[in-house]
Amino acid sequence: MSLEVAVAAPFKTRAQDRLGEGEFVVALSLEREWFSPDQAKRLVDVAVGRGLLASEDGDLVPQFDPAEVTVPEGFAPDESVLREQSTFESALDAIVAAGVEKQRAVAAINERQRALAITIEAAAVLYAREQGAAVGRLAADVREELAAEAGERGGDTTESSDVDDSGAA
Repeated sequence: MSLEVAVAAPFKTRAQDRLGEGEFVVALSLEREWFSPDQAKRLVDVAVGRGLLASEDGDLVPQFDPAEVTVPEGFAPDESVLREQSTFESALDAIVAAGVEKQRAVAAINERQRALAITIEAAAVLYAREQGAAVGRLAADVREELAAEAGERGGDTTESSDVDDSGAA
């Protein structure tokens, strides 16, 4: 995943487990010349939104081990990493990272959506969990979305929005 590689690079280069946002932006924009300073700031927002970075006491802290990420020689991230992914896209990425072929995953997700009459996002999270992919944050997002929709319709939001590990909605 190129976003994870882009996020890991400054931490690996400096051999630190936390960086100030300015230091992170400088590493990506001036030192590596991968992004403009504004794009590097956007990357921070996307990475925080995707759960790859957390902001703690003014510093950026990776929520994964950058030492386990390989930055290939000559690597340069595509600008597509700067856009936020939908819940579905994030779940699909997690499924593919867990070793499932993308086309097979999409077909299985579509089948669950039809069979269970649920949103595509909920179906993607259920399938991701079945495949052992780490989607806890995405599951929480889906629960919130379902609860908000149920609340708008006047439905009960306390139990109907629970998504459990067994694949039931």
